[in-house]
Amino acid sequence: MESKLPEKEGGVMMLEQVPLMADEESHTFKDSRSRRNASSILKAAFIGSSRKQHGTTGSETCLTPACVHASSELLYNLSPDYKNIDACTDFEEMVCGGWRDRHDLRPDQGDAFTGTIMSETSEMLLRHILEAPYPSSATNADFSPNLNHVTGSVDQQNFDKLQTAYNACLDEDTIKSRGVAPLLHMLNETSHRLFVAPAESEKPLTDTITYLANLGISAFVAAGTGADDRDPDTVVISVAAPYSIGLPAKELYNDEKIVQKYEDVVSQVMSALYPEKATKVDSRGLVEFEKKLAAASPDAEDRDDVTKYYNPMSPSEADKLVPQIDLPSILKSLVPRDYDIDRIIVMAPQYLKELSKLLDQTSKETLDTYIAWKVVQTFNSYVEADALVPYKRFQNELQGKDPDSSPERWRKCVNHVDGGVGWLLSRFFVEKAFSAKSKAFGDQIVSDIKDQFIEKLKVTEWMEQEVIDLAINKVHNIVQKIGYPDKSPNILNPDALHDYYESVKVNGSTFFENAVSMTRSEVVKEWSALGKPVDRDQWDMTVPTVNAYYNPPGNEIVFPAGIMQFPVFDVRVPQYLSYGAFGSVSGHELSHAFDSTGRHYDQDGNYTDWWTDATVAGFERRARCFVSQYHNFTVEGRDGEPLHVNGKLTLGENIADAGGVAAAFAAWKRRAASPGGGDLNMDLPGLSDFFTHDQLFFVSYANWWCGETRKETAIQRIYTDPHSPKWARVLGTMANSRDFRESFKCDKKEPVCELW
Repeated sequence: MESKLPEKEGGVMMLEQVPLMADEESHTFKDSRSRRNASSILKAAFIGSSRKQHGTTGSETCLTPACVHASSELLYNLSPDYKNIDACTDFEEMVCGGWRDRHDLRPDQGDAFTGTIMSETSEMLLRHILEAPYPSSATNADFSPNLNHVTGSVDQQNFDKLQTAYNACLDEDTIKSRGVAPLLHMLNETSHRLFVAPAESEKPLTDTITYLANLGISAFVAAGTGADDRDPDTVVISVAAPYSIGLPAKELYNDEKIVQKYEDVVSQVMSALYPEKATKVDSRGLVEFEKKLAAASPDAEDRDDVTKYYNPMSPSEADKLVPQIDLPSILKSLVPRDYDIDRIIVMAPQYLKELSKLLDQTSKETLDTYIAWKVVQTFNSYVEADALVPYKRFQNELQGKDPDSSPERWRKCVNHVDGGVGWLLSRFFVEKAFSAKSKAFGDQIVSDIKDQFIEKLKVTEWMEQEVIDLAINKVHNIVQKIGYPDKSPNILNPDALHDYYESVKVNGSTFFENAVSMTRSEVVKEWSALGKPVDRDQWDMTVPTVNAYYNPPGNEIVFPAGIMQFPVFDVRVPQYLSYGAFGSVSGHELSHAFDSTGRHYDQDGNYTDWWTDATVAGFERRARCFVSQYHNFTVEGRDGEPLHVNGKLTLGENIADAGGVAAAFAAWKRRAASPGGGDLNMDLPGLSDFFTHDQLFFVSYANWWCGETRKETAIQRIYTDPHSPKWARVLGTMANSRDFRESFKCDKKEPVCELW
């Protein structure tokens, strides 16, 4: 899937890397070697059969259309041989074997999973919204603005902006007729700044980086703003190594075949863009320069480690690390006019030192090629031209896709609109896809899980009492955001939305320039936050997004309406299904508040040491178990040898998976035992004669992770993704769940690893 906008780094902990659209999300293709490895790990951990409790619920069967739909979905996804599979040794195959039989990856997909199917459902709804006339009547009065004549006019103007942006993207004839001209204009602007005469600029490299930064392009450094970890109500500047140097993972620079192919692609594309100086394109120098930058950049598991990246410095101190680029001048061009830069969080000091050495050792011609290539990489998706085909093919090949494949145009355009003016789109999405009843049920689930997490904290033996008391206060302080934002911006207020996107200019015949305008607007918004208190009402995901996140400095958990859809969430079906899937998602995000990252932040979001030494030691001892456990999961590497999951990189997510399921199961059991709980947990046709309600809770959890992944995409995720492969998130989490093992009557009830 094409990126929504040029990539921007963020500090939130997401449930999964799930784009709104589906072509990049993960599946879990397990080759025979991986499947055997995963299965043998669990067998070594606990040998036992899943002795089901057939027909012991005594409940009535729910035969409503919603229940029949939910039951059929789960039954179709189960392995055809599910009754003969031991849940205690391969629960993922039991629950997901049929999913893989039903779903083939499109040629343009590297992976997909249940969340992808949900994204595609939202995607289709958004397409219908964008291709229909302005909706004069409300579908859902709960989330429809109260439109008088004036606000109705503004609302229609907002809708017209959406449609103009969407239709400009759809207009392939115009885009193709313009060819590379818009991109070349940007490249020429960049090159001019680097090679201007000394009389015009004393620091051409600084001017060039500044120009790129205002376009949202992180060339040599990535600069941004966000809440200060030590003072979360204050916005601070941060400077880091770019998340993407060139290739999608630094480890790929060690693969000679990939590097050679990459070098050839750079040469082909740049020569096609600049045929008059094709012989001067330094593609080899560029790739060697990138390789050195990648080697100097932090490893994936260190990049978001607050104990390593929080290095406050004065502008002059930061400037000394890499004086060639004049970092203070670059930042001065981005901040508000009256803002005085007094401190910067330098997230990778050693990288800046190495960058300084490299800049002295590298020719201006190589730097010119590198900078131009960053522009191409960032904005190539807004151009349709033969010159860029080699790079687009290469991107596909890296993920195992059909080299010539591409998502359907309308899919790309829905994604483009969501990325650029997503809150406008959210206003019309939430009206059609959400309800007050759904919001109330979501709030109930999250509140229930908070209560049960507190109960677990109270009996946590490895935590000292003073830390338990503080942890309980932190849970009480967690802000839960459900469905959609009603501030910053209020998506139900047309005037607020109009003002929010006033600076975004769109035209029906200038797709490329529309994207640039969207990018510039986001850059200005980000940097204009300096000098003001942190806006805690902002969301980092648009409403249709099928994902969720925990934000440590904000101490908040956020669940867009996009993830509160079938089959993860449904107010019309037995509650054990929604608690098993959405409840586990909720518990996962809450658990992040106490994982390897979240534990460093107190109840107000301050980065501080609030755990005692004994508590830290107890945590680290248990964390090592998770690291070792997940390291034993493998995918097939490019050379055919096993490639191990990075247990350190994925530690926080693996801890959150285990804690989330435990809290969600406890929350559901308590809710089911409350007055009237039985009426909300009826049997499901075709399932309850084999599975108990407890077991169906876990079936619903695992069903969320059913998926398929191409080999190349799986490898790339091992290097860069803080989440374990989908199948490992089922097998590992179930191995760590005492409730699961008791529900399925596994011989060994003790979890492999346990924190809460």
